[in-house]
Amino acid sequence: MLLVTIKRRAHFLRVRGGARWSCASFALEARQRPAEPGVPGQADLPRSRFGFTVTKKLGNAVVRNRIKRRLREAVRHSASPHSQPTYDYVLIAREAALKRRFAELQNDLQTALQRVHAKGGAKTVPKAATGGPSQLPQSEVGQSSTTKSLPAKSPHAVGQAVRNRPGTPSSD
Repeated sequence: MLLVTIKRRAHFLRVRGGARWSCASFALEARQRPAEPGVPGQADLPRSRFGFTVTKKLGNAVVRNRIKRRLREAVRHSASPHSQPTYDYVLIAREAALKRRFAELQNDLQTALQRVHAKGGAKTVPKAATGGPSQLPQSEVGQSSTTKSLPAKSPHAVGQAVRNRPGTPSSD
């Protein structure tokens, strides 16, 4: 299987609010790809796309690259019968992805792909957790208990107001 990867941050963020399934070695997020006007060949791209995320908490660059290589190979070998061509997928690696046997990694991937596409089988992330519209009443949106009394003129003004709060040691 030829692997088509997601490279742009905007595409990673778009997948973020979709269906999600977690296992020991990674978390899989999936979302159907919308047709983007103005991008030639984007709407009729016949293959599913995969993105890989490995945080610095898992190790140095050598370890992170090895985890990505293992996940890419697992996708190449076992994702094609279970993935859908109009979907984007993001695999967020966990520490177990490095030490887990490759056959188990492939089984995890197949199970995750089946669960993401099963009706009601995937865990979905609420919109408020993904940076979408909040579920708070309109009067409370954008105001927390610490920012209600602060003027929000600019990011510098907010930072200045926080530094000059009474009872806070100043750096003067």
